[in-house]
Amino acid sequence: MTAPTATATAVAGALRLYSAEAIDAGHAADRPEAVETLAWARAFLTTSHPDLGRSGPVCPYTQPSLRRGLFHIAVADGSPGRDLPALVVELRARYDELLAGLREESERELLTVLLVLPQLDREDSTVLDELQRKAKDEFVEQGLMIGQFHPVCEEPGLWNHSFRPLRSPVPLLAVRKLLVFDLPFLAGDETHLDHYLARFAPEVPARIRAQLVTSVRARRQGAAA
Repeated sequence: MTAPTATATAVAGALRLYSAEAIDAGHAADRPEAVETLAWARAFLTTSHPDLGRSGPVCPYTQPSLRRGLFHIAVADGSPGRDLPALVVELRARYDELLAGLREESERELLTVLLVLPQLDREDSTVLDELQRKAKDEFVEQGLMIGQFHPVCEEPGLWNHSFRPLRSPVPLLAVRKLLVFDLPFLAGDETHLDHYLARFAPEVPARIRAQLVTSVRARRQGAAA
């Protein structure tokens, strides 16, 4: 991959896309939410946390994505009342355009696009949670992960249920490629689990297979209770 250039890309639609390098170069000076989100990603996602429940950074993919120029932030142009599902469709289109330009699988796995949604209520994540829930079925089916981050997001950590790893200063959605290690984020939904197995069953490592068995047993026991 060639060295990233510090540019912002205008889209034929509502979104403007900034690379981390473009934000560092000052091209998003009129988009404080993009600057704030990048600073949060570097300060929080790429570092360890005493409440995380495991060693390593909060998100193992953010630092490699930043290092290789594959971390992007999208901001909606125009009216703050834009149709949110339409923004998700555009987010997917922008992700696909970037993905098409990457030849190495290691790059494709690290490509990350965050859509910041500062127009949403920062004290109530209901709208964002529902937006992500509705989008996730289609995204997972097509081999992508879409996650929601919010200042008051109540999603617990995988290793410490008292930790809240999805809290961010601005409401946002994050998109990246679905990976074999994403099983814990999918095992609670039968449809998501089916899509995961269809894609990864032949290559699931022993450790992940053990997680799968444990999660399926737990779900069945919960249903029988």
